Parts: sequence; structure tokens; C-alpha cells
Amino acid sequence: MTDDALEEFLAEDPGGPVIMLNLLRYVPDTGRADYLAYIAHTQTISGRYGTEPLFWGDGRTPLVTDDEQVWDSVLLVRYPSRQAFADMMGDPAHLAGAHLRTRTRTRTRALVAAVLQPTDQRLARPTPAGPGEGNP
Repeated sequence: MTDDALEEFLAEDPGGPVIMLNLLRYVPDTGRADYLAYIAHTQTISGRYGTEPLFWGDGRTPLVTDDEQVWDSVLLVRYPSRQAFADMMGDPAHLAGAHLRTRTRTRTRALVAAVLQPTDQRLARPTPAGPGEGNP
């Protein structure tokens, strides 16, 4: 992430929570272990910023795509705001473990981080529907 990209990310902030979608492809042999070490490191500070992991799972055979779009893992993380994300990325404690994330990835198409931000804040944290509210 460049400084310009981060500035643009913050400047276009509509407010509210943001979910980061990370599509990961690991370096063979050591990448997954290195990323697990990065996750463990990040968990030591993530509480300061209100982050919430929503999903982390292995990529499987894709239904509609080519082999270039096969990912080893998918990670969704919710941040209370774009500023919270930026603050965490700039935290010296986070930066001390950033090398773990960097060395986990292959050289091409290593990490795609997409920003998912609800256009309707009522959908930012869905609650299960009760009987008669869309549940069979």
C-alpha cells in the first residue's frame, strides 16, 4: 500500500465500518506458517483498534474462473472505520511484524485487498432474522 493510496482511501471515506477482503497466495513451503505468525503478531495489537476477524478459510477449487484466480486463503476483517485501519497499519508495533506478511506471499498476484463498505449502515452488521422475518 502506497502513501498515496492510503490518502485516497481516507479521503473518500463515507464513514462507518469497513471490511477488508484479503485474497492470499502463499510462497510454497513457508508462506502459510509465516502468515500464521503475522496473524498471531497482529492479534496482540488489533484490540486497540476494534478489529474483528469475520472469516478466514482455505481457497478451494473455483467454480467460475481460471487458475490465475485460485487463492490459498481468504480473510475478511472488519474495522470500525477506515481511520482505524490506517492507524493500525501505522502503529509501530504492527510495523514490527509487517515483514512476516511480506515474506508470505508469492511475487505475483500475491495479495488482493478489496474494501467492502456497506452503502446502507443498517447492513453493516446484519442480525439474524427472527421467525416470520425471512426465515423459513
